[in-house]
Amino acid sequence: MDIVALTACVSSASCLLTQGFNAFVIGMLLFLVASGLTLIFGVLKVVNFTHGSLYMLGAYFAFYVYGLTNSYLLAILAGMVGVALFGVLLERIFFRRLYQSNFLMQLLMCYGWILVLDDVVQIVFGAEFQSMDMPPIFARAPIMVAGAPIPIFYIFLISISFIVALAVWLLIVKTAFGSKVRAVAANPSMTAALGINTSLLYAGVFALGAGLAGLAGALAAPVRSLVPGMGFSILIESFIVTVIGGMGSIGGALVAAILIGLCRSFGSVGFPMFTDILVFALMAVVLVLRPDGLFGKAAQT
Repeated sequence: MDIVALTACVSSASCLLTQGFNAFVIGMLLFLVASGLTLIFGVLKVVNFTHGSLYMLGAYFAFYVYGLTNSYLLAILAGMVGVALFGVLLERIFFRRLYQSNFLMQLLMCYGWILVLDDVVQIVFGAEFQSMDMPPIFARAPIMVAGAPIPIFYIFLISISFIVALAVWLLIVKTAFGSKVRAVAANPSMTAALGINTSLLYAGVFALGAGLAGLAGALAAPVRSLVPGMGFSILIESFIVTVIGGMGSIGGALVAAILIGLCRSFGSVGFPMFTDILVFALMAVVLVLRPDGLFGKAAQT
């Protein structure tokens, strides 16, 4: 532990800004993955353990398309749209059969797909670590703010993530599609009785959740090492985000992801050997004080 270093960092504008931006980069990537995870659970009532693998696919899709086209915009679109389309196939062919199944069946199906996707990526791209070049538009000198070097790509990543967060909120709260999604999440049988195609809604929600994971992978590709199985660690933290924020709450996922980002970023300064413990301790405290999460609602019986 180094309380002195943490105190000095918090007292220094440059260190505070640097670690703050790092926290938001960690947090916003986590939010994109966790928001899709909590959206799928909130509507489909399926705990999608393959979500980390969808993040991995998004990163590799972006890596491959960027290598072909040298266009990061196309790489991002490939990661997001490609994974969303794959998510539709996954939901239509496999996951739709699990909606009435028990948790064990869901877990086994997801675990099987984790193994399949990890092996496919290893066969296609190899088992070694890969890295994606930073796009030239972002490979410039960082912007200096109060003596803190802020990489341009970090600003881009955080901005895009906040825009996506706002877009998802508007989609769920302000559109007809969102109204139907909220209705089917609350009472699927009544929604179906009203003539709404719940099967199509399920596919749309799964595609949206998968696309968010793919987008996170595409955004992370220039600043993260790519390797088969890379989705496991972010999957664990995404579950922690959904637990802290409240299962099914997009706003809760955003707040929880930023809190975890702050724990990891500033914890690495003062408690570098205990950052994982800090994250789990945060989850434990929240569960003691609010068992349904910060923004979760108690189940109605």
